[in-house]
Amino acid sequence: MTTQESRTQTPFWHANDHVQVASFFTTPAAGLTEEEAKARLNKYGPNRLNPPAGRNAWQRFLEQFKNVLIYVLLLAGIVTAALGHWVDSGVIFGVVFINAIIGFIQEGKAERALEAVKNMLSPQAMVIREGKRYTLSADQIVPGDLVFIQSGDKIPADLRLIKIRNLRVDEAMLTGESLPVEKTIEAVPTESPLGDRTCMAYSGTLVTFGQGTGIVVATGDQSEIGRISALLAEVKALSTPLTRQMATFASQLSIAILAIALLAALFGILVHDYSLEEMFLAAVGLAVAAIPEGLPAIITITLAIGVQRMANRSAIIRRLPAVETLGSVDVICSDKTGTLTRNEMMVQSLVFADQTFRVEGNGYDPHGEFIDENDIHSDLSNPLLKTCCRAAILCNDAALTEDQGQWKLHGDPMEGALVVLGLKAGYEQNLLAEQMPRTDIIPFESEHRFMATLHHDHEGKGYIYIKGACEAILPRCSTQYTYHGPQPIDPAFWSEQTEIIAARGERTLAIAMRPADPEQNALNFSDVEEGLILLGMVGIVDPPRHEAIEAISRCYSAGIEVKMITGDHVTTARAIGKNMGIRGADHALTGVELESMDDTTLKEQVRQNNIFARTSPEQKLRLVKALQANNWVAAMTGDGVNDAPALKRADIGVAMGIKGSETAKESAEMVLADDNFASIVKAIEEGRTVYDNIKKSILFILPTNGGEALTILAAIAFGRLLPVTAAQILWVNMITAVTLALSLAFEPAEANIMQRPPRDNTGSLLSSFMVWRILFVSLLMVAATFGLFLWERNTGASIEVARTVAVNTLVVAEIFYLLNTRYITAPVINRQGLLGSRYVLLAIVIVSLFQLLFTYMPIMQLFFHSAPLTLEAWGRIFSAGIILFLLVELEKWIVRGRLKDQ
Repeated sequence: MTTQESRTQTPFWHANDHVQVASFFTTPAAGLTEEEAKARLNKYGPNRLNPPAGRNAWQRFLEQFKNVLIYVLLLAGIVTAALGHWVDSGVIFGVVFINAIIGFIQEGKAERALEAVKNMLSPQAMVIREGKRYTLSADQIVPGDLVFIQSGDKIPADLRLIKIRNLRVDEAMLTGESLPVEKTIEAVPTESPLGDRTCMAYSGTLVTFGQGTGIVVATGDQSEIGRISALLAEVKALSTPLTRQMATFASQLSIAILAIALLAALFGILVHDYSLEEMFLAAVGLAVAAIPEGLPAIITITLAIGVQRMANRSAIIRRLPAVETLGSVDVICSDKTGTLTRNEMMVQSLVFADQTFRVEGNGYDPHGEFIDENDIHSDLSNPLLKTCCRAAILCNDAALTEDQGQWKLHGDPMEGALVVLGLKAGYEQNLLAEQMPRTDIIPFESEHRFMATLHHDHEGKGYIYIKGACEAILPRCSTQYTYHGPQPIDPAFWSEQTEIIAARGERTLAIAMRPADPEQNALNFSDVEEGLILLGMVGIVDPPRHEAIEAISRCYSAGIEVKMITGDHVTTARAIGKNMGIRGADHALTGVELESMDDTTLKEQVRQNNIFARTSPEQKLRLVKALQANNWVAAMTGDGVNDAPALKRADIGVAMGIKGSETAKESAEMVLADDNFASIVKAIEEGRTVYDNIKKSILFILPTNGGEALTILAAIAFGRLLPVTAAQILWVNMITAVTLALSLAFEPAEANIMQRPPRDNTGSLLSSFMVWRILFVSLLMVAATFGLFLWERNTGASIEVARTVAVNTLVVAEIFYLLNTRYITAPVINRQGLLGSRYVLLAIVIVSLFQLLFTYMPIMQLFFHSAPLTLEAWGRIFSAGIILFLLVELEKWIVRGRLKDQ
């Protein structure tokens, strides 16, 4: 029987008694024999993750060319090579090759996601075989083995626990649970989500406290981490909105160009009796004019500039198209722990019998104020504060250290929160330990759920301090500490406070004490069974990031939904959601509820709900797919291994750079260098700016191509000589148009960019407005170019002079139109619009110098058949450019007026 078969027959190890599990695997109390272990190793294979068959390097490299943008570039390169322009074609092919190398390198990083999962397995394990403990390589473990684990160990395989002693395991990488999980050996209900399977210990998780023994129930690919690895391998990354839109645009443009070229050739042959050869050359010229061969390069460069800008704002982009995808995000699915919250436990509430305090601060930073219910800051001489905080820091085994301004915890996160509380109250941990040294201890155990310590000061007085779960401490207390001294305890009051604190998503701990005999040197359970004085109760929470709260508000103003998907408990999830300002946080769906929904129901529910708790990796993946089924562009944030499949599937996966696992980073398109949710919003702003600049580039380049193509069509229609040759068209497209359009890649964000709703990613790349603008400007350019060409011919100028005028008219029109394009609808007749971009001004100077060389340099005249122009000709050219500029500004004024009326 294979491991898979065993899982099929007994799929829920957590729901079976450990005796039954031992019987199922025929595991004796002394462990397997060496012979049986070897037989099972041969049968089940080593305890390692087997990566799926990958593509070789050549396959990955060749696949970089499977992109519509690349097809357009290759077509342009072939056309220019066919026309004998080897330098131009060399530049185009060089751009293609460099782009392929960049994609190859980035994709190679992405394919290391599975390797990152693989490296999370423990390298060694301690097994019990034939009654003896052995340390051996973890890949030698087999199903049915007995494995011993203790504090600091990485669990080597999935275990059904059979013996424990104060065992706590950090499962955040699998479940998103903020705190280590307290383990038991009792079976739990079959439907229990992963985070509630307290009798299980899963491969790759970390033991933070205690020790235990478990039976191996799954190894390698059959373990939970192996299942995530397989899920990750199956997930297909989606194409970006821009590449989908470019694919549609390129196919439509190709069909239109071929149809127009064919019709134009037939028209010339049938109407004007041109020869087949003449019309073939004209059709080639028309195709060269109409194909925006510079556009893919401009888009790639614009995306690259966006990558650099985002890197300066702590957002590292791993795949180039992801830059633009950010600009179209409709919804952000955020993990809770470490993303919206700090992943640092902190005491937020401090409740006494006659006073309540709110504790301020950030995570483990030991600075913060105590503020009472009247918003009055308490001074640190308050006896309630001093006594309770002293107990919190003494009855504690955690420690806090500072390293280059960063505070690091050593020990349990809950205890760390209490240490920070004591430091905020003015205590110094080491000094307090010297003043009141510990004499004895009752360590925390899951059976009694408290910790107690015995201390004596230098005056000989003895004190017993105790902390633990409220249900364990409150029954042991007979009195409560107040400003007026000990008074009889009020159980109803404390029960109510427990519910209030829990409703805020905080975890409660009670702190109590009692005097001890000066001569007492040992601490027994009988000393803490009754007669304790309840000092107070604390509410502990993983605090939200303040900047993330502001970022969520900005998301809503930008029309972006925020959904929290977490492995944490539903009460905690709702409370954190409310604190973060997430809409509809009063209601949450759990993983159990999600499991019962079909895809159609889930598609509807994911629109109506924003909080999802106790979710598994498969459920996170289903949620992302459901959002995408609603035609939403989904960003998914996360830091754990459990987030990796959803990160890979999302339109834009966002991993945490500091606390994120390598698996999450390698599965994501973007990594936050500062683990700050607010950086996502900054990146979205940059993404929207990138798309704006791409749109401006398209609005700039396509009228140039349209003007050239219409000029050739007009020449064919009227039976005239071509105003510009194919070589001259390539000059305009690759030298001047690209140079000018490149300056638009550096345009800053427009003022209202984060007040707009996300764009419709299902629509065409060209909106009806953009089509109108392109046609309008194309007609203006053809009127100027063809008009001045005819003017020169009618006044007796040579064909070389007339064509040089036509080319320069086209370029000057582009220069003036470049200024128009800096703002799509806003006016540019102001200082900022005309002179506000040094990149635009630099591009204009460079192109002007190129055109002077084109016109007056002998070698250029030889290559392009250009000729020198008179000042009068230049005057007519610049007049045409100014008229075009003013007409476009007039059109923008009319458009703004219509937008106001809507």
